[in-house]
Amino acid sequence: MSVFWHFVINDWYFAIPMFAMSLAALTLVVWRFLLNRHADTNLSDFLPAFQEKLSREGVPSALAYCNSQPGVIPKKLFVAGLETSKQGVAAMRRAMANVIELDILPDLNAFLPLILAIAKIATMVGLLGTVVSMIGTFAEIQKISDTKQGNVATQAGSIGLALFATALGLMTAIPLVFTHVLFKAWIASFDVKMKNAAQKLLTLIATVKPASGSSPGKPAVAEAVARK
Repeated sequence: MSVFWHFVINDWYFAIPMFAMSLAALTLVVWRFLLNRHADTNLSDFLPAFQEKLSREGVPSALAYCNSQPGVIPKKLFVAGLETSKQGVAAMRRAMANVIELDILPDLNAFLPLILAIAKIATMVGLLGTVVSMIGTFAEIQKISDTKQGNVATQAGSIGLALFATALGLMTAIPLVFTHVLFKAWIASFDVKMKNAAQKLLTLIATVKPASGSSPGKPAVAEAVARK
């Protein structure tokens, strides 16, 4: 512990940026986690209620219901599909694909490049601190050798202290890289979830449309029977 405080006090010009990057990265990770939780939707609860609303009250009521729900699947994906439902299934599919690629996925990837950048920079800053400290340590060793005053062995602690900068950089970078990988895996899984939800919406619309479109044909059939 004394080595840590010695590093913080004597090499503060490296310690302070490292701590600042760690704090910023922790803030971004927590923020991204909360955004992911807010973006997610429990489809097991949402889809039955949505299907009942769509079958009983039609597309306008289902659209209003989606706008009132949390999560990007009902609020963005389903809204985009329902708003273009009058134009056909192909238009719905294009609208939902555009929303996924141009709106939802960029939002889900927000902060991830910055988190990865901090992880890489923290490693390089730690290595730079080690190199600078080692240069000073070897210069001191050279001075001791030239003047024959002092013991070279006393600089062993300075060499260990120099390596502490790299250790601190790795302690910052490793959790960030691991978190970045987890976030990327979650986005890939959520992308599949959105596409499955979009396909279910297309199926629901296809089953609802014939029911609403069959009633106009009934008078025509009755009139044809009457003529016969």
